[in-house]
Amino acid sequence: MGKTNGQADIRVEDRRRRADVEHELPAADPADGFEEKVEEQGAAGAAGRPPEEDETKKLRDERDNLFDRLARLQAEFDNYRKRASKENAEFRDYALADAAKSLLPVIDNLALALKSASASPEDLRKGVELIQRQLQDALQKLNVQQIPAKGEPFDPRVHEAIEVVESDEVPDHQVLEELQPGYRIKDRLLRPAMVRVAKARSGEKGKTG
Repeated sequence: MGKTNGQADIRVEDRRRRADVEHELPAADPADGFEEKVEEQGAAGAAGRPPEEDETKKLRDERDNLFDRLARLQAEFDNYRKRASKENAEFRDYALADAAKSLLPVIDNLALALKSASASPEDLRKGVELIQRQLQDALQKLNVQQIPAKGEPFDPRVHEAIEVVESDEVPDHQVLEELQPGYRIKDRLLRPAMVRVAKARSGEKGKTG
């Protein structure tokens, strides 16, 4: 019994000495740069962001950049469309100006023909022929070509048949007469030629074929 009490006294004495040592330790100096590890980790967690927030911010920035690029591209496309529309309008205006300029001499000659009422029929005819040649030259400069008709095989793409006439003098489906000339610009049809078309008489179709 006495031995047990002795061990208990020793433990009490040890606790008392440790308490005295802790009481005698000087307080921590903030200027010595020492910080406890737990506090450092707590400060880092407060200043930083969770990984999910960083990823969300990155995606938002990329989205905003894409929207900005899209807005710039749309603005550039609108400017290009307006510029192209303006250039096309100017091109049409200049094209019409060239066409009108080529017709001015024809108008001048028509005015002279109307003033010379006392001219002889022969002179009047020569004046009209001159005007016709000038008109043809003006159309040629504009790449307007007359469609061949009389004596040509009937072509529904460029000919419009006004009348079909039975004939044994020409091959079947040949243009007999041109009633109104047709015109085209390169491969674009302005108007078809109005024509009369031959049709072989009964019994003659096989011979002409």
